[in-house]
Parts: sequence; structure tokens; C-alpha cells
Amino acid sequence: MPEQSIDDFVASTTEQEGTTEAFAKETSELLEVNVSGRAWARVGSMIAYTGNVNFERESAFSGGISNFIKKKLTGEGTPLMSLDGNGRVYLADQKKKVSLFNLSGEAVSVNGNDLLAFDDGIDWDIEMMKSGSGMMTGGLFNVKLSGRGTVAITSHGQPLTIEVTPGRTVYTDPEATVAWSDSLSPSVESAMSFKSLFGRGSGEAFQLAFDGDGWVIVQPFEEQPFQQDQKAK
Repeated sequence: MPEQSIDDFVASTTEQEGTTEAFAKETSELLEVNVSGRAWARVGSMIAYTGNVNFERESAFSGGISNFIKKKLTGEGTPLMSLDGNGRVYLADQKKKVSLFNLSGEAVSVNGNDLLAFDDGIDWDIEMMKSGSGMMTGGLFNVKLSGRGTVAITSHGQPLTIEVTPGRTVYTDPEATVAWSDSLSPSVESAMSFKSLFGRGSGEAFQLAFDGDGWVIVQPFEEQPFQQDQKAK
């Protein structure tokens, strides 16, 4: 028999009231956005809403002509939708853990798979990562966020932040990398070796190399590139 009545269940799962924050976590996996004007969120992340809110997918030219060209070059993009009006919107992404932080003029880069929502006052730009030779690679991209406002990111499990200091390179699996400080410029390094071809290596064909002074956030999960973007199309 269930250990709680329906009234107890409803009481224990009812939304939190009284928050005046634009972004607030209802649970570790569910974000509440109090829309008063405009905010931005990942396409397909809305699970419920109240009030008078309009949802519109970004146009091909949102973010400027340069972002449009970059999307065409990569064949991918982070599908965003605007939340316009007044109301309360609930967002989630495949039960991933939600983390919030505020930008006060700084900039941060976020893996395209791990960006959930951000304030309208945040500027964004698509960046393609460089290989070790300096050439641009269309297989990996991230979203650079800058300005002032709140950003919501997601991760599979509890994220870990690793400090990067001069002379101490940090290498990460691209599919486990969530975000990093703007002071860092990661490069894509080949990890292929003779042993890798015979299944005796780590199995990772590429790594991200972070040098400089800053930090990088990783998750305990290897996420398939663009899997959510493809689902949203």
C-alpha cells in the first residue's frame, strides 16, 4: 500500500510559491522562469506554463548574419525559442540537473547541448572550436554568453569544476564538457594512437585542451553530440 495519501502527495509535490526571482529551481531537474517581457530557452524544454506567454522559435538570422553563416557551416545549432509575455514557464531537459549562475559583465562558453535558458539581456554567439593545427572544426561548437543576467545550464549528474592555471593544461572529453570561463581558449587535440586502433587505448579519439587561467566544468556522463538538437528538429 502507498505510504502517503493523495493529499499528502499533492502537498509534497506542489510548486513553490512566493519567489520573485526571474529564474528559480523548483527541483534539481526543473527550472521555473517568471517571464515579464522576454527570456530565451532551449526548444522543446517547456513542460508547462501559466499566464499569457508566447513561444516562438528563433529565426535563422537571430544573433546576426555571422551566426547564420556559422550554423550553415556546422550544420548544427542550439535551437532557441523566445518566451514573450507575462507568466510562469517550467523548463526541463531529459531529467538533467539544472544549475544557475549570474553574469555581471563576464562571459562564459557553454556546450550547445547543455544550455537551457538565459535572460534577454544576455548576448550570445556561436563559436566553432579549433583543432591543434589551428584549423576550425565544424564537429564541435559552443555558445558564448556575455552581458548581465541569469544563465541556466544542465548536466547529467553533479557537475565538477576544475581549475586551470598557467602551465597546467586540463584535458577533457568533449562529450563530458559542459562549460568554461571566457579566459580560456580550448583547442581540439587528437588522442588517436596505434593502440586506439586495436581497442587498447582510452577509446577517445579527441580531447579538449584548456590552457591559461580559468576553470572548466565537466559532467559524469558522455553526451552524444547534438542528440537533443536532432530530436528538436
